[in-house]
Amino acid sequence: MHLLHRWSCPWDSDTPPPARYRGAYAELVAASWLRSHGLKVLRHNFRYGRSGEVDIVCRDGDTLVFVEVKSTIRPEHGTPARAVNRRKRRLLRRGARNWLRLLGYTVPIRFDIVEIILRTDAAPIVTHRKAAFTLREGSTHG
Repeated sequence: MHLLHRWSCPWDSDTPPPARYRGAYAELVAASWLRSHGLKVLRHNFRYGRSGEVDIVCRDGDTLVFVEVKSTIRPEHGTPARAVNRRKRRLLRRGARNWLRLLGYTVPIRFDIVEIILRTDAAPIVTHRKAAFTLREGSTHG
C-alpha cells in the first residue's frame, strides 16, 4: 500500500464506484503519498465525540499535521480543495482541538489539504497544499 499513489485506479471509466468508495480510496492514496514524502501517518479518520473529523493526522518532523483529503474524477469542475469551505474548516479545527486536548501538551500544528484527481488510465494526480489554513478562524493561506 506504500506506493498506492503510483497505481491506476481499480475501476474502469464506464462504471465508477460510489462516492463513498472513491473517498476511502482517495484517503489511502493520500496516506501513501504523504508517507512517500517523509510524513508519518498517525491516524485515519480521527473523530472524538460528535464534533469534527480529520481524514488523516500525521507528523512532519516536530509538526502535527491535520489533513483533509478531497478527490474528484471530474477535474473540469474545479479543484477538489474548493470543497473545503468555512463549515468544513470549522469541523477540522474542532477535530484538531480535540486531538490536542487528548494529547495534553502543545506542539506546532498545520492544516493541509491533499487533492486527488482519480484517473482510470493512469496514476492519480496528487496535489499537497501545505498550511492551507490556520487554527484561528478567518486565517487562510494560498
